[in-house]
Amino acid sequence: MDETKIDAATMGRLANALAFICGADHAATKALKKAAETGADKDVKAARSQFLKLKSGDRQAAFAMLSD
Repeated sequence: MDETKIDAATMGRLANALAFICGADHAATKALKKAAETGADKDVKAARSQFLKLKSGDRQAAFAMLSD
C-alpha cells in the first residue's frame, strides 16, 4: 500500500467493511474508526499500520466491499 491519502469518509467506510470481515473489536477496525473520527495524523498513521498488518486477502476483501 502506498502513501495515498484517504479521506475520513472513506476510512469510515473501510472500518465498516473491516468490522464485517474481522470483527468490530479487531485492532485495525478500531484504529480506522478512530482515524475517521479524529482525522489526526497520528491516528491515520496508526490506522495505516494496523491495516497493513492484516492478511492480504482481508485487505483486498475490504477494498472490494468499498467498490460496491
